[in-house]
Amino acid sequence: MRPSENVLNRHRTGISGSDHPPKNPSPKPGQRFSTHGILFSVLITGALLVFLAGCTPQTQSVSIPVDTTQTFSDAGTQEIPEKWWTVFGDEELNIFVDSALTSNFNLLTAWQRLREAQAVVDRESASFFPSLDASVQGEVSQYQSQFVQDQQLSLGLSSGYEIDLWGRISSRVEAQRYREQATREDYRTAALSLSAEVARVWYQLVEARNELKLIRDQIRTNEKVLTLLESRFGSGQIRSVDILRQRQLLEATREQQINAEGRLEVLKHQLSVLLGNVPQSAATAAEVKLPDLPPLPEAGIPTDLIRRRPDIQTAFNRLKAADREVASAISSRYPRLSLSASASTAADNARDLFQDWSRRVAGNLLTPLFYGGQLKAEVDRTQAVKQQRLYEYGQTVLNAFREVEDALIREEKQKQTIESIRQQLELARQSYEQLRIEYFNGMSGYLDVLTALDEQQQLRRNLLSARLRLLEHRIALYRSLAGGFEVGSLSNE
Repeated sequence: MRPSENVLNRHRTGISGSDHPPKNPSPKPGQRFSTHGILFSVLITGALLVFLAGCTPQTQSVSIPVDTTQTFSDAGTQEIPEKWWTVFGDEELNIFVDSALTSNFNLLTAWQRLREAQAVVDRESASFFPSLDASVQGEVSQYQSQFVQDQQLSLGLSSGYEIDLWGRISSRVEAQRYREQATREDYRTAALSLSAEVARVWYQLVEARNELKLIRDQIRTNEKVLTLLESRFGSGQIRSVDILRQRQLLEATREQQINAEGRLEVLKHQLSVLLGNVPQSAATAAEVKLPDLPPLPEAGIPTDLIRRRPDIQTAFNRLKAADREVASAISSRYPRLSLSASASTAADNARDLFQDWSRRVAGNLLTPLFYGGQLKAEVDRTQAVKQQRLYEYGQTVLNAFREVEDALIREEKQKQTIESIRQQLELARQSYEQLRIEYFNGMSGYLDVLTALDEQQQLRRNLLSARLRLLEHRIALYRSLAGGFEVGSLSNE
């Protein structure tokens, strides 16, 4: 890309503006001609190279080898809001997610990476402007034998500027801008993943609380059965081994309670850390049940998903950054034109310091001739990196399609699993009631009753876990279909 005419004109104005006539009444003959001759030669050379810059080589675009014409296997009609977690209608979840999006340290780290990328863009963009340096020097020399002291003072200004003939600088800046955009999408991806993780852990916590409550109910049931057996044992109606088996079932249920209590506390710690708090300040799950699933969201078409998902946009911006790196590497094989100007003054004392100025204007044309294949190797390297980013982009798109399809099929199959568990639970309940009646009538052994009771209690716990997995599959679907959203520092830019 060529530098803008405004920049070039400002640069030319700066050079001519610094060429003040010296205060010496009698400049040397030819001094004015020498200065303007250099300036004229530099500008003529620059104009010629700018004219030739129209032949700047361009990189070739490559199409992504992914078929995006296929539609998803299943789709609903419910539109996904930007803050997708609000579809559950859970006010506590909304509070937790909002808190995590402002206090989670991993997300804050991602935000600082974005600020770092923005600073890199600003640093590289500084190459579009000339540099300006100032120097001040003072020297005092004293000769002891002669009691003579000399002093020398000098001031100077120097400026340098490289004309971006072949777009080497602009390509490098564009590459950093695309990387900054990729980092911005990384931040959105981190926020989206964090919201999904908070929702998942929160409902795991709710399920753990409900499971613990269910186990405690089962313990009370087993204790009542044990009391009944012990009373009947006193009258000689049952065997002592039946009591032992019931006690064993009771202890096994208490073991389930211990495990559930430990899992509940661990989930509290996990949620607390996600919110940016210490584990000791863990939140307590309220007495709530797992929510019913909202209507199936609209999946849309694959091309919409490509434009919406931030991780896909990250891969695409990295591909474009790699393309600009190729252009910069190609441009490095062509000549470079740089301009420099300086002004300085020196005197033996401060009074005469500004009486005499020397000025210098120069142009430098650097043409690479032989680098042992280094420049070509750099072009080959950047082209290989571009192909890597292309394939990474394609794989990211395919993974996004797979995540949507996986979430859809898992949710459908999980619904069938829940229905099967419910039927098993009903059959187990009927079997237990029948076997219990037969046992007390002396028609069957207690081992069958115990087995049926254990199976019934286990199926109740399985049903609760299955409902949690169904909810997790829906969260994964929202995570796969949702796009980025404005949060925290990003929304306050």
